[in-house]
Amino acid sequence: MEQVAWITGCSRGLGKAMADGLLERGWKVAGCARSPLESPLGHFQSLDVRQESAVKEFCQQAHQVTGAPDLLINNAALVNRPAALWEVPAEEFDAVIDVNLKGMANVIRHAVPLMIEKGSGIIVNLSSGWGRSVSAEVAPYCATKWGVEGLTKALAEDLPRGLGAVALNPGVIDTDMLRTCWAEGASGFPTAEEWKAAAIPFLESLSPRQNGASLTVA
Repeated sequence: MEQVAWITGCSRGLGKAMADGLLERGWKVAGCARSPLESPLGHFQSLDVRQESAVKEFCQQAHQVTGAPDLLINNAALVNRPAALWEVPAEEFDAVIDVNLKGMANVIRHAVPLMIEKGSGIIVNLSSGWGRSVSAEVAPYCATKWGVEGLTKALAEDLPRGLGAVALNPGVIDTDMLRTCWAEGASGFPTAEEWKAAAIPFLESLSPRQNGASLTVA
């Protein structure tokens, strides 16, 4: 039976790498992102995960096209421009919180009931090394990724048998987001395309036995 994955933030970076990698392995994939996407996904919708009504519509339409996901990957995220916390404008701070935490909750709110009805599935909430440690000038991002870790562990307590939720640190990858923080220093790390060779089998290996775990792509 064809397996189904839904991925947020799938138009570039890690999200695109995961979508491409799962498609290559025969998965049916639906996704959303703020940027347009030209890809053979089962269903794609351009949206901002902060807009709950749009997320609800995406989940309803994706469900009609692909069925409920076996793998729900909450990848959409923002990072603040590097600055001391007191120098981060309120609008920018709010955007990071709203996308990285509230947007994730919006997706969970409308996708997980479909997975519960199906009776199986894994929710993968993308965390970060900065969800388990901290660095200067990225306090808003650190706060959200530490929040993802706690949200995921609490979500795991709510899930019925047959489902699982994990917080996943992808590792340090050369993406646009990392370059926002490290500029050319990011070039010393694997690209998203290189990363997917290890990430896709790792994602496929996840099971409800790992419910509540904080994992890292090895």
